[in-house]
Amino acid sequence: MTRRLAQVAKKVGVSEATVSRVLNGKPGVSEATRQSVLTALDVLGYERPTQLRGERARLVGLVLPELQNPIFPAFAEVIGGALAQQGLTPVLCTQTKGGVSEADYVDLLLQQQVSGVVFAGGLFAQADAPHDHYHQLAERNIPVVLINASIEGLDFPCVACDDAVAVEQAWRHLVSLGHDKIGLLLGPADHMPSGRKLQAARAAAEAAGTPLPDEQIVRSIFSLEGGQAAANGLLEQGVTGIVCASDPLALGAIRAARRRGLRVPQDVSVVGFDDSAFMNCTEPPLSTVRQPIEAMGRAAVELLCSQIQGAHSHPGELLFEPELVVRGSTAPPPAR
Repeated sequence: MTRRLAQVAKKVGVSEATVSRVLNGKPGVSEATRQSVLTALDVLGYERPTQLRGERARLVGLVLPELQNPIFPAFAEVIGGALAQQGLTPVLCTQTKGGVSEADYVDLLLQQQVSGVVFAGGLFAQADAPHDHYHQLAERNIPVVLINASIEGLDFPCVACDDAVAVEQAWRHLVSLGHDKIGLLLGPADHMPSGRKLQAARAAAEAAGTPLPDEQIVRSIFSLEGGQAAANGLLEQGVTGIVCASDPLALGAIRAARRRGLRVPQDVSVVGFDDSAFMNCTEPPLSTVRQPIEAMGRAAVELLCSQIQGAHSHPGELLFEPELVVRGSTAPPPAR
C-alpha cells in the first residue's frame, strides 16, 4: 500500500496524504485532484478501492477497425491528444483478424467503468452487421461518439466528412479534365458512407451528362488487394477515370492499371479519399479528397466531454467539408 501511495502521489504531483484521503473517501480534496488520483490509479494498473468502483474511470475507449489504413492512426493521434488535454486517458482498441472483436472490446471497456467510447470506423458503418453492443452502451448511458457514420435507431452524436461533397469534388475534377466514362470503386454494399457516395456519384454524373451505369460501379473490402481486384472490372469496361472510397482502394486501382499495361495518369486517372499519410509520396502522388481529421477528431472529443459532463442533447450529425487535393494521378483522358 505504501508503495502504491508513493507511485500515485508522484504521478499526480501531490502528497501521499492527499492520495490517502482520496482512496479513503475523505473530504478536503478538490474534484480535479480527486479525478487525477483516480486516473493515475487506472494508468498505473491499480484496482480502485471498492467504494470507488461504482464511479466511472477517467478512461475513454477509442475503438478502431484496423491500423493498416493510415487514416486510423491519424485519427487516434488527434483524438488521443485531445482526450489527454481534457484529463482523460485513451484506451486504444484495435481489431485484428481472428483477434478480439468489437463486441468483446465493449465488454472489456464496460468492466473498466470507462467514461465514454469513441468509434472511429467499425461495425456501426455496416447496416447488416451486429449492433447489439452499441445498444448495450446506450442502455448503460455510456457517452458515445461515432466518426463517419450514424446508426439508425441509436441516439449517438456523429462527426462525419461530407461524403456527398467529397464525391462531387472528385467527379467534377475528372469531368473538367475531359473524362466522360468514370468508374466508382466503393466499399461493401451495406457500408453506409459508400451508400452516400453512390448517391452523390449518380447525381454528379447526371449533372455532367455522363451516365453512370451499374457496370461502372464496383465494390470491395477496404484493402489495397481488394481495390486491385475490383478495379479490374472497371478497367475492362474501358473507364478512363476512377473515383475510390479510400486511399488504399485507389492504390489498388493504380496497381491493377499497371498490371494491365496502362499508365497512370496518361491512360487512367485515379482519385482517392482521405488524404492519409504518404499519399504525396506515392508514384504518381495520389490525387485525393482530404478529410479534415484534426477538426473532426477535436469535435468528437468535445461532443464526448459534453456528454460526460451531463449534456443530454446533441446536434445529431456534424458534417465537415472535405478538400480536393490534386496531385499526379489525374490528367486529361487519352485522345480517341
